Amino acid sequence: MSHDRLIRDARRSAGLTQAELAQRLGTTQSAIARLEADGANPRLSTLSRALAACDREIVLESRPRRSSIDETLVAGRLRIPPGERIKSFERSYANVREIALAGARSRGELA
Repeated sequence: MSHDRLIRDARRSAGLTQAELAQRLGTTQSAIARLEADGANPRLSTLSRALAACDREIVLESRPRRSSIDETLVAGRLRIPPGERIKSFERSYANVREIALAGARSRGELA
């Protein structure tokens, strides 16, 4: 969720107007409007203060990134001796080249 929506949703859930939230934070209604504007990028401390004024808190967590690579396949390939990996790559390359040439022939690109 974006920062602007986070503050706006927290304020509304607390039943506060922008002016009331501003009063709690010792700022102006227009400053709250800027925090709630699309693309607002407040400091973490500002975000935390605004949410605290709405009886909310920020909870941060860290978790490992999910890899887009199937690491079990990589680990499996690394268990194969380097010479065998090269032979396997060469066979794959030859197969792909055959497929590409067959496609070129079917399109009349080769004599």
